[in-house]
Amino acid sequence: MNILFHLGHPAHYHLFKNVIDYLKNNGDEVYILIKKKDVLEELLISSKIDYYNILPEGRKNSKVGIAIGQIKQDAAVFKFVIRNKIDLLLGTSVSITHVGKLLKIPSIVFNEDDADVVPLFSYLSYPFASLIVSPQCCNNHQWNKKTLFYNSYHELAYLHPNNFIPNKDILTKYIKNKQQYFILRFSSLNAHHDSGVSGIGNKLASEIISILKPHGQIIINSEREIESDLEQYRMNINPIDMHHLLAFAKIYIGDSQTMAAEAGILGTPFLRYNDFVGKIGYLNELEKDFELGYGFKTNQANQLKNRLNELLYRNNLEKEWALRRQLMLETKHDFSNFIFTLVEYIKG
Repeated sequence: MNILFHLGHPAHYHLFKNVIDYLKNNGDEVYILIKKKDVLEELLISSKIDYYNILPEGRKNSKVGIAIGQIKQDAAVFKFVIRNKIDLLLGTSVSITHVGKLLKIPSIVFNEDDADVVPLFSYLSYPFASLIVSPQCCNNHQWNKKTLFYNSYHELAYLHPNNFIPNKDILTKYIKNKQQYFILRFSSLNAHHDSGVSGIGNKLASEIISILKPHGQIIINSEREIESDLEQYRMNINPIDMHHLLAFAKIYIGDSQTMAAEAGILGTPFLRYNDFVGKIGYLNELEKDFELGYGFKTNQANQLKNRLNELLYRNNLEKEWALRRQLMLETKHDFSNFIFTLVEYIKG
């Protein structure tokens, strides 16, 4: 079959990379379309994966900019699908559902956020999708009946032990004198569903760094501009290496949903600070059921700092989190295998 993947975020490359390899090795023709987003293109180049960037200029974050960007993507996907005689559309984009509906081609959209957390995405894509694929803990509301629920997380498609083994040798490129280290991640929080949402500001970032400085090396990974006194901690990390660094970090602190989940999946304690806390099913599950991390709303800065201090002085932190991670792995399955099985079933 001719199969198209449309990716909109670096995490979505990781989500599908194993199934893409599987399909190629089984004789399918696979095409990858992307739009400009963070380090997505850099990841594909580093991995030597062929792709087509259908929105290289990116889009503006205004309502008009989003609408224009969506129209451009729909048109580009439509032309590409016809030109390459695509049989199946998979991905995390609105465009594949529109084009699939128009051309009567099956479209499968993957999303791990509850429908009311990403309302614009849900209303623009779910009515047109052939199938929605989401974790069991996700609530897609009126679209639950057309959702295939699975017992796993997106992150377990690429960070399950079947698919990823952290390599400690990679740390030598970034960590001084083998000391313990901490990763701070600051998102741009400028997506359409981030309206009215805030995260870690410069003042809180400075306070967190003051707490961490006596305990090890600090690494900042940021999508947004940060104050000059924080720049000394920013590190240029090859995106291919990030999960290896995350796996061996002492603690992760940030306002990114995806990286918080990745830390938890890898057994690294995470502290998540933003206005989405309490609203997203899969992160609630990681925090409350498996206790792999903690979420704090933006009026809970003191609680975050108190928890950080508590973790820094907690005995056997690494062993405790390894046990919690093991319980999670025994409960959840390798999501890549689920996707393989689903695609083979559709192919017949």
